Amino acid sequence: MAIADTVLYALRADGFEAEHRITGRDALQAARENAFDLAILDVGLPDIGGFALCRELRRERDLPVIFLTARDAEIDRVLGFELGADDYVVKPFSPRELVARVRVVLRRLHAASGAAAEDAGFQHDAEGKRVRYRGHALDLTRYEYGLLAVLLARPGAVLSRAQLMDRVWGDALESGDRTVDTHVKTLRAKLRAVTPDCDPIRTHRGLGYSLDAG
Repeated sequence: MAIADTVLYALRADGFEAEHRITGRDALQAARENAFDLAILDVGLPDIGGFALCRELRRERDLPVIFLTARDAEIDRVLGFELGADDYVVKPFSPRELVARVRVVLRRLHAASGAAAEDAGFQHDAEGKRVRYRGHALDLTRYEYGLLAVLLARPGAVLSRAQLMDRVWGDALESGDRTVDTHVKTLRAKLRAVTPDCDPIRTHRGLGYSLDAG
């Protein structure tokens, strides 16, 4: 718990929103209910273990992972990277270094997603909250923009209605799943006004929505 508290403090002090779960099963449940940008996994968890947890997380979505462990053996590092880990930090470590590694992983992810978004015809000005599609500026409402921005951040990744609700409508308590579907419909109409024969938003029945990455 002492290490977790130190990591939480360092991340929050640097402007990140961070949560901690003690067991792998609790972490899996939290990942199903929230659209986290990255997971820091301790290999030595009390139940299913960090490597097994990584496998379970990757079955549900392409979540970036940094392993945190006391093991420095080459075989452990190789296994971690073969499972798709984005980085591997060995204890003892500097909390500031861990935060820096988190920033590097997220920066690399955002750069890759930005390139994928460009390939799909989107130009996203996050600071100005503006999106151009195939060279056309989109006239979007607040929630249409929020929905498209979340999808643009993870091209190809399937986001559930609950994840989209949490990211886009977190402050609108009266909203429900139908709200997501309604806004996807209006957003699709605006995209089709630009390219009538192309629909970059994909529906995954029973799962959610994704943005075509190419």
